This record gives sequence, C-alpha cells and structure tokens, in this order.
Amino acid sequence: MNKETLTFEQITNMDLPNIILYAAPVMIALVAFEWYLSYRQKKDFYDGKDTVAALVIGLINVGMSAAIKVITFGIILFFYNLVPWTIPMTWWAFIICLFWLDFWRYWAHRIAHENRFWWATHVTHHNSEKYNWSVSFRLSWTQHIKIIFFIPVALAGFHPVVFFIVHQLAVLYQFWIHTEYITKLPRPIEYFFTTPSHHRVHHATNEKYLDKNYGSTFIIWDRIFGTFQPEEEKPNYGLTTQVNSYNPITLNFHEWSDIVRDVKNSRSLKEAYAMVFTRPSELEAKKKEFEAAYEKSRLKVNG
Repeated sequence: MNKETLTFEQITNMDLPNIILYAAPVMIALVAFEWYLSYRQKKDFYDGKDTVAALVIGLINVGMSAAIKVITFGIILFFYNLVPWTIPMTWWAFIICLFWLDFWRYWAHRIAHENRFWWATHVTHHNSEKYNWSVSFRLSWTQHIKIIFFIPVALAGFHPVVFFIVHQLAVLYQFWIHTEYITKLPRPIEYFFTTPSHHRVHHATNEKYLDKNYGSTFIIWDRIFGTFQPEEEKPNYGLTTQVNSYNPITLNFHEWSDIVRDVKNSRSLKEAYAMVFTRPSELEAKKKEFEAAYEKSRLKVNG
C-alpha cells in the first residue's frame, strides 16, 4: 500500500499546541525561585542584567519559533513526502524518534562548536558567565537555520506531528540541566542521560572541558564518539574571550559581525573561506598562518 501524501493544509488543520509556549510561564517561575534561593543563600549564581538579557532573548525566540512554525513544518513535510515509507504514529514511534532526533541533535550541536559559521548560530547560548536556569533561554535568533540537520528525521519516515512534538520535548529537556544546584545523580542516570553535571562541563571554559559533552537528552553519543568528559574541577563559564555586554542584539550578533569584519579584511578567497568555516578554537592560529604567508609573499615580491 502506498503512503498517503500529506498536505500542508492537513497539518495546519491539526492545530498542534506550542508546548514550549505553554511551559514558558512555569520555567520563568522556576528561574525566579532559583534566583531568590541563590540570593538568600548568598551564592553567586545570578546576575540581574544577565538574567534580564536572557529573558528578553528567550521571549523573542519563542515568538520567532511560533512565527516560523509554518516554515519549519513545511520543510519537514516536504522531505517526509519524498520517501515512500512511513512509521506509524504509535507510542513506540515517539520513543524511536526521540533517539533518532537526539542523534542528529548531537551532531548539529557538535558542528556548531567546530565550525565558525554554525558557531555564530549557537554562541549566544554560551556567552553568559553564569550558569543557571535562565541560561536555557539564551537561544540564538539565528539558530532556526539548523533545521537542515533534522531533515534525516523526516526522511526516516517519522510523521511531521511526531517530529514536532518530540522536538519540543527535547528542547524542554534542556531547561533543567542548566543549574548548579543539582550535583551528581545516580550512576545509571549519569551514564545514559545528559545531566546538569555533564552540561556544566559543556558550558565551561576550562581547557580540559572545551568542546566536550554535546549530548542533548542522551550522553551516550559523547561516550560513543569520544567527546565525553566527566565533571572534575570547578567549571568557569562563558567564552574564552568574553563579550562583556548585556545587550541582546550584541549577544546574538557579535560573532556574525566579527565574521563579516574578518571576511572584509581577507586578502584572498581562501582566507575569506577560512574566516567563515574554521573551527573557532583554531581561528587565531589560522589568522597568524595567513598573516605569515602574506608577509612571506610580500618579502619575496620585494626581493
């Protein structure tokens, strides 16, 4: 039996709930509670301006997600209709989809740290020097282009509705792991799931913690692909070069601005390409490499 092709009208008529929008008031209330608790206990977990910036970034991002939901759904629907097979909308389809989606979330996240172009869509999430529940709101306004990494989920035959629900649940999972109040959990949980301990490592600037623990819901991908690092020493948070700004515009676009500047200052297409796609941690070394090559070429020309 041939798979029925879904139309955009069929999907939109389902009027699927925006789970993240409904959860937002609860998350904001929990942020307020954690903020109050850290204040009473005199812990340096929050900075007022930093938290307000995170809330502004998060609320605008929720609005953007709702506004472009049609586009997101359209992309997933298009690729779902390309394949002749489908996975029935059963309870186990949601579980399998969660694992398959999380696998691609791992690689999307990893690439966002290993490629400067994609880092620009993610750096907003890391430019806070604090680590608390409000940090989960700091999602870049340009992150939505990463939908291309999730096309394999549609091509696997998962119904767009299954994708839509599972994706929102996966995003919501990220909220609770952004805290310093939860230390280590029982070993089976720590081994299989991404926990606050794992994610603190991911947000740290300590040399041994850089580019580690990309797992979204499950930490097993890091264990499989060699990017796992347990939490040992106390993490320091933020970027290796801090932004020092609370302006949401700056926090979202500072890396894009730096990319444009570096491309404009490039002296060749090769250099311009490198300025866009080099691994962020290797950028300064790459700049010195091009500068040395340029100087060598200049001296050769001048005899």
